Amino acid sequence: MLNFFKKNAALIWAKKHVQKAGEFKKNAEKNQEDLLLSLTHTAQKTLFGREHDFENIHSVKDFQDRVPLADYEDLKPYIERVKKGQANILWTDTPEYFAKTSGTTSGSKYIPISKEGMPFQIAGAQSALFHYIAQKNNADFVNGKMIFLQGSPELEEVFGIKTGRLSGIVAHHIPSYLQKNRLPSWETNIMEDWEAKVDQIIKETERENMTLISGIPPWLIMYFEKLTEKHGKKIKQLFPNLQLIVTGGVNYEPYRDKMEDLLGGKVDIIQTFPASEGFFAFQDDYTKEGLLLLTNHGIFYEFIPLEEYGKPHARRLTLQEVELHKDYALILTTNSGLWAYSIGDVVRFIDKNPYRVLVSGRTKHFTSAFGEHVIAFEVEEAMKATLEKFPAQITEFHLAPQVNPEEGLPYHEWLIEFEKAPDDLELFRNELDHQLRNRNSYYDDLISGNILQKLFITRLGKNAFHEYAKSQGKLGGQNKTPRLANDRNIADLLEIYKL
Repeated sequence: MLNFFKKNAALIWAKKHVQKAGEFKKNAEKNQEDLLLSLTHTAQKTLFGREHDFENIHSVKDFQDRVPLADYEDLKPYIERVKKGQANILWTDTPEYFAKTSGTTSGSKYIPISKEGMPFQIAGAQSALFHYIAQKNNADFVNGKMIFLQGSPELEEVFGIKTGRLSGIVAHHIPSYLQKNRLPSWETNIMEDWEAKVDQIIKETERENMTLISGIPPWLIMYFEKLTEKHGKKIKQLFPNLQLIVTGGVNYEPYRDKMEDLLGGKVDIIQTFPASEGFFAFQDDYTKEGLLLLTNHGIFYEFIPLEEYGKPHARRLTLQEVELHKDYALILTTNSGLWAYSIGDVVRFIDKNPYRVLVSGRTKHFTSAFGEHVIAFEVEEAMKATLEKFPAQITEFHLAPQVNPEEGLPYHEWLIEFEKAPDDLELFRNELDHQLRNRNSYYDDLISGNILQKLFITRLGKNAFHEYAKSQGKLGGQNKTPRLANDRNIADLLEIYKL
């Protein structure tokens, strides 16, 4: 009886939510400008607001004239003051949380999450599930067990501000009606050793009625592989009622074939786009490509054409000005006190009614040693097209330039860990090169002009990327190895795993 009530209540809530959500989909452009003016008005008396004349901001142009683009290093002096307990610096009062993330140049980053910002982190995930339930007209999964592969929910305090990884913070806000269904246990979730943690998660879940599993693709795959190795069965055989996987953090498409093989049966997938800085988008139609941009969730967005990013007079475009199928660096202004903040993600619009995006890469993850500026979306699409023609299974890959080869012209080196290698690696290589040339005209010109030779493939042994991540102390959580680099720092470390 209780299960029947929960399922039907979820269906009713979901349909009401989706109906209400239609309003922001229709009014995205106006909502965005109104939101920006509300944010600057609220923060007028903060230190940042006084320094940037928020009192005289009455339009998007006023804001852009007064507030320059920023990265973490630019905002760090303000954040350091907040960390010492000072209020009204970037946002009113002090943050409710700091989401602690790993940075390459800044060390650990402390991303503020305000009491106004935190509910939107939860609402984004809930909205993704409600859209799915309403579209599927099925909420059976709410009566089974759910698992979230995440960082530790244990939080420390920095001058009274609770601090930890975003996934650990979110764990404290899961609705009470889902808590009884949630796995793993607190004791397992706080384990720091990722491999030991996954082994313990398996012990707690392998005999349960799992219906929803959430996490980033590499770590879902690690969990599924360990389960199949232990039991000799596909995941749908172990969990016949598994209905839904919720994933985010990286583009799911390159992992799709591997996941489908491990699952061994039909499971619906919802892709999401969360970060410590906010919850930006989710797949509102699980049968179609593209993530719905959340334009009423406390975040004002700007978009810089990728080819202009980093240049002195780069254009800062609003929703009204973006074009379809172009790549843009994503810039955020949030109700947690981030102002014109470059998060480092690159998005591509595939629809404007409503606004839907694909995450096409990272501003720092590209290969352009020869001026080609190849981005993640291009290499992932090239790989996908090649796999359709020459079937194989990829565990993971990394692309890096080889500027000074021992002989011949420079080239792109693809270091690939195959789960199942193609029958003819040379044909696979030729097709991959062809597909990348089709997607990047600069790369094509370099090949045609005999500046570069076609790409090389270096095969890596089983578990190469797992062992690499472990050796760097980046195993588990939200860590993931970049797929592209403009140097050989990662490539040279991966070389020891080559076959």
